[in-house]
Amino acid sequence: MSALAREVGPDDSAGRLVRPFTLTGGRTRPSRSDFTLITTVTAVDPPPERAPRPQPEQTRILRYCARPIAVAELAARLDLPVSVVAIMLCDLLEAGLITAHPPHLVTPRTQDLDLLQKVRDGLGRL
Repeated sequence: MSALAREVGPDDSAGRLVRPFTLTGGRTRPSRSDFTLITTVTAVDPPPERAPRPQPEQTRILRYCARPIAVAELAARLDLPVSVVAIMLCDLLEAGLITAHPPHLVTPRTQDLDLLQKVRDGLGRL
């Protein structure tokens, strides 16, 4: 085994610095702003006939997206930064291979705020 192979093993994190750059084709920002940490993505089944053939890492993403999955969970499972996953998801979305579902905004109702105020007051009296 060479000295370099001993210094930079297969599990060494230094070797991973190049990988995200390669996966995104050098891009550092997503082309769209569709993806937040809690955006849910799902693979389109069946995929469109004229969609480009996905790269190996994209195929891995599509497997995870067989069921709805949040962007943050997907990044954790892939062991990649969220920014890198968002760039790859943009490519898949533009190719028609996934759908993105933004989180539903919930507006608090007055009743809920009143109940929370009562709970807070009760806890404060304890």
